Order: sequence, then C-alpha cells, then structure tokens
Amino acid sequence: MPSAAERTRTLVQSTCSSVLLVPGLEVVHPVQLMPDSRAVGPEGDLFLGFPADSPLVRAATHAQGDELTAVLEITDVAPVSVPHRIRGRARIGGWLTSVPGLAGPGRMMLRLEFGEASVDDLWGAESVEPEDFRDAVADPLVTHEAELLQHLHAAHAEQMATLSTLLGERSADGRTEGLPCAVPVALDRFGLRVRFVEGGTACFDARFEFPDPVRDIGELRRAMHTLFEAAAC
Repeated sequence: MPSAAERTRTLVQSTCSSVLLVPGLEVVHPVQLMPDSRAVGPEGDLFLGFPADSPLVRAATHAQGDELTAVLEITDVAPVSVPHRIRGRARIGGWLTSVPGLAGPGRMMLRLEFGEASVDDLWGAESVEPEDFRDAVADPLVTHEAELLQHLHAAHAEQMATLSTLLGERSADGRTEGLPCAVPVALDRFGLRVRFVEGGTACFDARFEFPDPVRDIGELRRAMHTLFEAAAC
C-alpha cells in the first residue's frame, strides 16, 4: 500500500479542492481561501499561488518576521457518482510567508513551511513526519486518475461488474438479485479500489492489486487487461 506520506503528497499534487486557513483571519468569500496552484519544494515546503490582493497575501506580508501559522486542508472527492463520495482529507500545518518574484503579474506565491500533517482516507488515519513527506513521491497516475476512473465507469461497466466474481464468498452470499453495481472509486500504481453497491444504498469496497506496480498508462492498460481476464475465467 502507499505510505501515508505518499498519499498526502499525492493529494497535494492532485486537483482536489483545498483551503488555506489562518487562525483569526476572516474572509468575505470562502473562495478567497482556495489557492489556484499548489507545488512542493525540494525541502518539502508547500508553495501556494494566490491573487496579489488576497487577504491571505496581505496577512502573510504583514507578518514577515513573525510566525504566522496556517493549515492547508485538502478534501478528496471521488470523480464518479458513488455513495460516500468523500475519499479522504489531509491537513498540513506550518508557518506562512510570502515569496515575492515567484509568481506572475497580479499574483503572489505563499510558502507554507511544513510543520506537521495527517491524512484520513480509504486506507485509514495516519500522521506524516516532515522528512517522510519531503522524500515521498506522488503516485504516477495522479494527473490521470479522475479521467481514468470516469472512463472505466462509463465505457467498461460490464467488465467492472465481472470483478464481483473475484470476491470469493462475498460474491455468493445468498443474494438472488443481480450482481451488485461495481463503481471504480480509486486508482493508484498498486491497484484498483472498487465500491460494490447493493440495493442502491448498501455498499462495500474491494481492492484488486496489480501483479506489479505500474509506472505509466501503458503498464496500467496491461494490468487492467490482466485483471479483466482473470474475472472472465
């Protein structure tokens, strides 16, 4: 399974929504707290882009020399329609400063020095150490995961349903109705997580591991082909 640091790094470098919270700072519109870009520096610090007139930019600029604490909260929502769509949340706390010259005209880059972090997702809840986050690498499928899950759900629904044949006793638990609806809910280099929905409300997850971790889309195609072949046998 991916480590907590890798999962957190993947969320930071994904397109998941996020907000940057500073204690005592109030804004008129919540969107003012949402960075329009996120990146991770070589030492594990976060670089967050905001409009130059953002309340967060003003707060960070005025606090130069003082310690301004902040927390970046990231919410991960499944890109497909499925019960319980929130897949996870991450919180990264640290100290906020402005970094002039790194952003284009009308924008400012804020640096969040990594202090502590935690992730609570489909794998469970864990804390993340600064050194582990610094050294972690985002999952190679992170930039394509949403479109891949949407494609599997829309174009391969019948093949997805056959995966229930790999569930062992769970696939033959006395139900007389049809097979449960199988929705691809998460994808990473180690495997595919599927949410099986029964009767419209009840659901359970199953994880299908790839024979070897995949490094790109080509290897993912071969791994999915192998998985569907196994389900069809």
